[in-house]
Amino acid sequence: MLSEPTYIPARMVACTIEMHFAKHLAAARAQGTTNLADEPQSPVIEAVIDVAFWASLRKEEGHSPKISIAILPPEQATQPLVFGNRLRLTPHNLTKLAPAVESPGIHLGVWYENDELYVWGTTLTIPGICFVLEVIEPGLLVIKHSRTDGFGKFVNIAVLKGDEIKVIDEQNTGDFPALMDSRLYMPAPFTDNSVNIMVELAASMRKHGRGGLVLIVPENTTAWQDSIIHPINYPVVPTFKGVTKLIKQKKCDHTKVDWQEALLRAIDIVGGFTAVDGATIIDRNYELLAFGAKIARSGISSPVDQIITTEPVVDGSPTLMHPGQNGGTRHLAAAQFVYDQRDAIALVASQDGRFTIFAWSPKLEMVHAHRIDILLL
Repeated sequence: MLSEPTYIPARMVACTIEMHFAKHLAAARAQGTTNLADEPQSPVIEAVIDVAFWASLRKEEGHSPKISIAILPPEQATQPLVFGNRLRLTPHNLTKLAPAVESPGIHLGVWYENDELYVWGTTLTIPGICFVLEVIEPGLLVIKHSRTDGFGKFVNIAVLKGDEIKVIDEQNTGDFPALMDSRLYMPAPFTDNSVNIMVELAASMRKHGRGGLVLIVPENTTAWQDSIIHPINYPVVPTFKGVTKLIKQKKCDHTKVDWQEALLRAIDIVGGFTAVDGATIIDRNYELLAFGAKIARSGISSPVDQIITTEPVVDGSPTLMHPGQNGGTRHLAAAQFVYDQRDAIALVASQDGRFTIFAWSPKLEMVHAHRIDILLL
């Protein structure tokens, strides 16, 4: 029998997550998508979250577990590694198995029979819209699902940190068209096979852990250079078009594994340069123009003194603040750049993992800072 959970947020969020999967699996089936996961039920979701949370607080030989759990039977996995004996899903067993499955892309397969949850083995492949729970660090869990095409970053649904619950609001862009126009908000739609380049770039920027700043400027204009100190340290001549060329290939090529891998490599090249001190500059066609650039306030501008901040979570509310309260020097520089160059967008990754998009809001006539690190965990 499924045991009574003792981690209260598991019960509080389980029904919401069940409804999320029901909605998106139904939409995918209506579009004729195949190779989809079974719909997870709230008691199972609740139990998996509960066990994973208590496992996250344990240690094995001094190390906290980092685990990815996928809810699926072994028949839905491709070439799974199946244990000779099933293991009950318990904090003890998860902690013991954790050292073997820390590498990215390896999931512990969990299924149920006669109201009992068990770990059956591991898999590298899972079907579309499959429930995945990742133990990131002690007390921090991320619930997400795979994309239907199996490509790109998984789609985050909720983040649980201790007693704090953050459920992703898929539509939370409010009255900020700049964010929607930039296609930076999140992978969308959930069942689409298209690639959100900016989300993948954001994930790449966070990987090196050094923090970074990307300025996205309009193509065929040099107005943005008024807010950059010259000479630029590292101009790219000719511009790097690795991402651009891949995107312009025929749509039918976008489902090919070679194309997908090449695109991620090209994105990682751009993301790697964000580790260099200064700003990396790309245009809206994703051409790399320069890196290591220093931002300066335009000579005809004034210091930015107020921004509005939001986060894409259910029941989230906008907050007005001075840009200096939003982060360090990168955040302040990004806010000033967007204030001066209002047709530009800035992406800022902090060393602590925070990630913020800056865009100009014509409606509010101020810089809008949208934190999306909750989408990138």
